[in-house]
Amino acid sequence: MPWLSLMIAGLLEVVWASTMKQSQGFSRLWPSVITVVAVMASFGLLSWSMRSLPLGTAYTVWTGIGALGAFVVGVALLGEALTAMRVTAALLILSGLVLMKLSGGD
Repeated sequence: MPWLSLMIAGLLEVVWASTMKQSQGFSRLWPSVITVVAVMASFGLLSWSMRSLPLGTAYTVWTGIGALGAFVVGVALLGEALTAMRVTAALLILSGLVLMKLSGGD
């Protein structure tokens, strides 16, 4: 269950990062509201998963999901550049996530 909570927390990080961008500096109401709710839920689930998972593993996976998800949303929905260097960076982040999960300690 901690891993499922951590995955959901990471996906919520993508939600709040994306809606924060859409809030235009918290000047638009609904994207701002969604951002705040998603941040609270994401942190809550991260905190809950840290009861069972090591800090380094939980935090790394959470930020990695957020980083990769934000990258995908940026490219797929916001028209951000998809370059070889950015894809390589995303693959390195993904590799780190896989290695962190395989490293055990949970």
